[in-house]
Amino acid sequence: MKILVAIKRVVDPYVKVRVKADNSGVDLANAKMAVNPFCEIAVEEAVRLKEKGIAEEIIVVSIGEKNCQEQIRTALALGADRGIHVEAPVDVQPLPVARMLQKIVEKEGVEMVILGKQSVDSDNNQVGQMLGALTGMPQGTFACKLEVADGKAKVTREIDGGEQTVSLKLPAIVTTDLRLNEPRYASLPNIMKAKKKTIDSLTPEELGVDVSSGLKVISVEPPPARSAGIKVESVDELISKLKTEAKVI
Repeated sequence: MKILVAIKRVVDPYVKVRVKADNSGVDLANAKMAVNPFCEIAVEEAVRLKEKGIAEEIIVVSIGEKNCQEQIRTALALGADRGIHVEAPVDVQPLPVARMLQKIVEKEGVEMVILGKQSVDSDNNQVGQMLGALTGMPQGTFACKLEVADGKAKVTREIDGGEQTVSLKLPAIVTTDLRLNEPRYASLPNIMKAKKKTIDSLTPEELGVDVSSGLKVISVEPPPARSAGIKVESVDELISKLKTEAKVI
């Protein structure tokens, strides 16, 4: 089985981001970048399937500027076999991304696509679902458990109030949630081996996809600063402040 894993380059989630002075976006100058955490989980799940003998090849694809190859190399060091980089603007919207992934799925003939349920920068949670609509493949979103056998994928999904288990006939799409696994760290020997693995380059034009966006960002603002807390002397005082000042009861 051939697995395609989509990953995204984002600001390291452990770094405090700064908004540009003109509120046009996030300041990425000198910011530490990393693989989107949900995408790391997707890579780990694909590698585990390969270690079990279920998958034969793992292809990692990333869409963005040339420096996205850093994150592809990271995924290759974690156990992926080869990479595909589609060089495109940073702010490609979910629908063009899904269309490009559709073209790659058709070209590579993959039997499973695994991707993070969302990226931590834009939080759209759209690409997996859009890809399912474009390809007609069944999808298991928000996966917290995945089992593959006999041409089917059994996906346990996180839903409001509990879990739901669905059976998908391959080829299928799975989007990962946090509880699916714990991603491994790349070892030094694997990092060195990853430097010799192949990364193919493509462009949106070669895939026949228009990446122009109809979406315009008006402004980006940091969240309001939280005011300092206070100590109260009694339960009665707490209740009084919740009623009169916070107005939550």
